[in-house]
Amino acid sequence: MEISLPSPSPIERIAIMSIHRASLAIFAGATMLAGAAFAQMPQQQPDHKAFKLGSFDLVALHDAQFVLPNDGKVFGVGHSPEETAEVLKGAGAPTDTVTLSVDALLVKMPERLVLIDTGVGGALQQSLSQAGYKAEDVTDVLITHSHPDHVGGLVIDGKPVFPNATVRMASAEWEFAKKNDKLADIVKTIDGHVKTFEPGAEVVPGIVSVELPGHTPGHVGYQIASGNEKMLDIGDTAHSSIVSLAKPEWPVGFDNDAATGENNRIGTLKKLAESQELIFAPHFPFPGVGHIQSDGDHFKWDATLSAGK
Repeated sequence: MEISLPSPSPIERIAIMSIHRASLAIFAGATMLAGAAFAQMPQQQPDHKAFKLGSFDLVALHDAQFVLPNDGKVFGVGHSPEETAEVLKGAGAPTDTVTLSVDALLVKMPERLVLIDTGVGGALQQSLSQAGYKAEDVTDVLITHSHPDHVGGLVIDGKPVFPNATVRMASAEWEFAKKNDKLADIVKTIDGHVKTFEPGAEVVPGIVSVELPGHTPGHVGYQIASGNEKMLDIGDTAHSSIVSLAKPEWPVGFDNDAATGENNRIGTLKKLAESQELIFAPHFPFPGVGHIQSDGDHFKWDATLSAGK
């Protein structure tokens, strides 16, 4: 498909290349992690949603979305597609596919501009530009884990996308990433810019890492606190705002350790439903900001922010 733009700007050129790159990254990620069929990539529309947390300015940034078939390979592992279809039908969603958003979270605080995850490198740069920021402005990139849909936006054409940023991830996750041949180019490019930590550490002032085990060896979330307000980026503790909440006990094909992932998912969702802490869920429908609510013996999603400016 030919794309013709009059005198594209550098951001536009990056975006065009990134859309093609994003399709490959999602395909590699889906097949590598779960043996899933090709994850269809709908059009990648940039979007952002700004909000406040105490004195911090936060922006949810849309990067991509992908559509997985309801085939029992990712959601409803060990259960039939018909069982998963019933769950989806109950929420008024299509029953043959599961759509996941891919989003990142920007936190502006005194002296720092922090980006949590980078998506696949789809529309993230356009979304960042729409929000009024440049990649060069980012001082810290915090990684929840090293799957391609969270680190793919770190590098384009062999160069760091965020040239002035320190990349921070759990030490176990960095070791895991370095052993993944499919991430070799990214690892080589960011090596020297990475600083590791142990889960529970305050990685930058106002943001504490939270151990959320099971998805990858060093998977963490990030709790952001300003004044009396706080918010938890849950990373990939839960993927689908429908299936992961209605059936948190069902194994997920993306999890490295399914049993540990299940225990973490159920335990974390219980705590969040009780505390009513605000969360950011990067794979829930954009902008992915809201609360977990109890729904009988399971859970449901209460979106606080809606998409749009």
